[in-house]
Amino acid sequence: MSNVKLQMGLDFNLVAEVEELVAGVDEVGRGPLCGAVVTAAVILDPKRPILGLNDSKKLTEARREKLYDEICEKALSWCIARAEVEEIDELNILHATMLAMQRAVEGLHITPKLAMIDGNRCPKLSMRAEAVIQGDGKVPAIAAASILAKVSRDREMAAFELIYPGYGIGGHKGYPTPVHLEALARLGPTPIHRRSFAPVRLAYEAREGLIES
Repeated sequence: MSNVKLQMGLDFNLVAEVEELVAGVDEVGRGPLCGAVVTAAVILDPKRPILGLNDSKKLTEARREKLYDEICEKALSWCIARAEVEEIDELNILHATMLAMQRAVEGLHITPKLAMIDGNRCPKLSMRAEAVIQGDGKVPAIAAASILAKVSRDREMAAFELIYPGYGIGGHKGYPTPVHLEALARLGPTPIHRRSFAPVRLAYEAREGLIES
């Protein structure tokens, strides 16, 4: 395999033989206790290659930010979508993630023939879909989607840090770190916390018990 076909573990041969438009789809934010789950869909332009694509978690923040701008500029089509906290609590996180992925694909201004989804299951789509386990480290378009989704959600968490100070949201991005759990117990949940997640539910119950007593 040539160096053109293999870049930082990404296997371009997975899609090289598909003579159709392929969209990569990924999500960020299934595990956090607060905030939306954010998804992205990207159709890359083979005539405008983007060097350095990889799983967003394996890239530095500065590198992600730079690639974010390049992806938005060079991709044939891209869309960032989401499922809100209320939808997560109503549907559960899995179904909310599938809904957000649907929205991302449907938001593309070019309709792909194939959607390659990071993970082990696919949302219901109008076109053929294929699940790729750890696809953000294998398929360039999925890697690009993971970068758009992560940068978008991280920016949102930084903004929430200013709205809800004391929780450390800008640092842990809503994940259940010791700092976050301690703040949740001390300050109580915010409107962006997911009531259906056990630590948040327990925090609500504790606050209600204090009020009743």
